[in-house]
Amino acid sequence: MDLKEKKVVVVGLGKSGMAAYELLKKKGAEVYLYDGNPNLDTSAYDAPVYLDEFPEGRFAIMDLAVFSPGVPLTIPVADFLREKGVPIIGEIELAYMAEKGSVIGITGTNGKTTTTTLTGEIMSAYNEHTFVVGNIGNPYTKEVLGSTEDSVTVAEISSFQLETTDTFCPKVSAILNITPDHLDRHGSMENYIDAKFAIAKRQTKEELCVLNYEDEVLRERAKNLPCRVEFFSSKRKIDVGLYQNENHDIVDGKTGEVLMNMSESNIPGDHNCENIMAAILMTREMGVPMELILRTVKNFKAVEHRVEFVKTVKGVDYYNDSKGTNPDAAIKGIQSMNRPTVLIGGGYDKGGEFDEWIKAFGGKVKYLLLLGATKEKIARTAEKYDFTEYEFVDTLQNAVKRAAELSESGDAVLLSPACASWDMFDSYEQRGRLFKDYVRRL
Repeated sequence: MDLKEKKVVVVGLGKSGMAAYELLKKKGAEVYLYDGNPNLDTSAYDAPVYLDEFPEGRFAIMDLAVFSPGVPLTIPVADFLREKGVPIIGEIELAYMAEKGSVIGITGTNGKTTTTTLTGEIMSAYNEHTFVVGNIGNPYTKEVLGSTEDSVTVAEISSFQLETTDTFCPKVSAILNITPDHLDRHGSMENYIDAKFAIAKRQTKEELCVLNYEDEVLRERAKNLPCRVEFFSSKRKIDVGLYQNENHDIVDGKTGEVLMNMSESNIPGDHNCENIMAAILMTREMGVPMELILRTVKNFKAVEHRVEFVKTVKGVDYYNDSKGTNPDAAIKGIQSMNRPTVLIGGGYDKGGEFDEWIKAFGGKVKYLLLLGATKEKIARTAEKYDFTEYEFVDTLQNAVKRAAELSESGDAVLLSPACASWDMFDSYEQRGRLFKDYVRRL
């Protein structure tokens, strides 16, 4: 679509929305802005801004609406725009319309940020004209005008972003795993799965989708994908793709060649082995020499907020896993601990259950400190499985203080909430950084 002089409304004025606004201005569109927050400061915007209420007459004649990923498609302005026949796309789709190079798209419930960061580092080592964008915190629309025929964009893409794509089609895609998450937004597990698979549904036989063989949903749905598929497995030998053997070697299933051992990596655990294998498969498909891939993998360090070591205080190691925003991600955080652990959990309720998380404690979690909207729900689940070593705390700062009192030399303290942050914090990043600040003051 030629956007010059087109009337476009951007809905949601966070980081993605404002990056979309800047791109639209550069494309010559006539831009309008809308946000449901009536108290938003609009002084910085050089365009008509509407808050809370929207002008039906003006919005009815829009040529296009661009929704930020945090804005549900069920709000009144979305219903109105659909009723008037105004196309609704997301910030990812808007950026892709201007993309000139190749795209690697990465989604999944967990592991997206680590895999995207690692893939981006590998690609950057091979092609200096590489962009890392998307849900990782750098809006795609902010970078896309710098793309060329030779550039590569590595994009972390959430289910919220994928549900507003129409033509988005990466050269290489990956779905790392799918477990229940964001059911409050998507309404059902089936809708959530459909949103994730949107990353690959427009790919052809010329393009590749990388999938986790250990995820039953991915294994089954792979049969219906229109593109080539390669798998990775952390638990069994497979013929197409990569697998981890009993010695923790990463092995090429087709040739039997051992590529590396996980002891050579700085990010331990089966979940990180899966992230590494996905990154290897994607970048190999992009033509990166294996020697360069493996050298980059071996030098890679953990990303912020994902089982991130903070500090040792009186013999106790503190870890920030604020990105553990759902039970499955938080299970992986627990699995990364190799000693008695005081666990800090709880937060915004996304509609999930906590049974599997509690069952994963397995004698490793010695005490559970709970805060946020889900604390009582988690406590009831803990008692159902006879785990009673828990207490409620009212703030994250008090949780850190109490954890210091409950732990002893040789223990670990892990912030891995199994919940989103939005009940008490602006983001999981803010929650993680505050945790690190409180720990450093101990």
